[in-house]
Amino acid sequence: MQTNAIKETNFNFPGQTKYYKGKVREVYTIDNELLVMIVSDRISAFDVVLPKAIPYKGQVLNQIAAKFLKATEDIVQNWVIEVPDPSVTIGKMCEPFKVEMVIRGYLSGHAWREYRDGKRILCGVAMPDGMKENDKFPEPILTPTTKEDVGHDEDIVREDILSQGLVSEEDYLKLEDYTRRIFQRGTDIAAEKGLILVDTKYEFGKVGDEIYLIDEIHTPDSSRYFYSDGYQDRQDADEKQKQLSKEFVRQWLIENNFQGLEGQTIPEMSDEFINKISERYIELYEHITGDKFVKSDVSDVLKRVESNINKSLTELV
Repeated sequence: MQTNAIKETNFNFPGQTKYYKGKVREVYTIDNELLVMIVSDRISAFDVVLPKAIPYKGQVLNQIAAKFLKATEDIVQNWVIEVPDPSVTIGKMCEPFKVEMVIRGYLSGHAWREYRDGKRILCGVAMPDGMKENDKFPEPILTPTTKEDVGHDEDIVREDILSQGLVSEEDYLKLEDYTRRIFQRGTDIAAEKGLILVDTKYEFGKVGDEIYLIDEIHTPDSSRYFYSDGYQDRQDADEKQKQLSKEFVRQWLIENNFQGLEGQTIPEMSDEFINKISERYIELYEHITGDKFVKSDVSDVLKRVESNINKSLTELV
């Protein structure tokens, strides 16, 4: 049983000016110029961080993001300077736009729930009548959300983004263009791997007047994938689509009477189940990237991470 996972870190780097701990990632700011992002092995579902970490999960997410950021840098520059460790990315500190660019190629997830409840307009975009869950939209639709520091992100229409001054019109037009082009690139890459990129989200920021793509992209935590083989047959037969995401973890929790509601207790996750989740994440990596996953040395994972970051910062700062 593999137990040496990154559950949390407590480092103190030279020049450190800020530290932020999210559900899954921990971000150290250096000299107010660089961000050191450690993708931990924590896993969240229903807005709750589960008590046990999943070995190699952070490495999977970090390396998928690194690969796709590299594969889209001809469309828009991104925040990455280097990836000094399998679970770490160091990049430019950008001022994030307070909007997340969500793009959907298919009627799934939140869009489907709104549609099922009778809505035909989502974030100001019309959705055709007569669609069923997981049908393909005639064209991908942009459904941006606010980016909240606390609480849930909310759907927002383009006019409100502009009128509230969240993004200037000039910049927003660029964000829309980048979002469509990156999604098309992701769709093409997924298709080569026998996958459908269903929907995803992108975050952007600025340094001065320059726009950068930030955060992670096209990972199973930020995107939904279907297997393309048998997709149409399943649609025609009104069957659920075969998904490549962490949906199986949510399903397990639901079966064990947990959906993050008040009074519910997180079910005990056995070592066997932890290993199963780890194996599924590795399977996701290999499907999405087409590369063989190489497990990093986790004999002393925190020491490895800290040492690699320090070495990189010595050269960068």
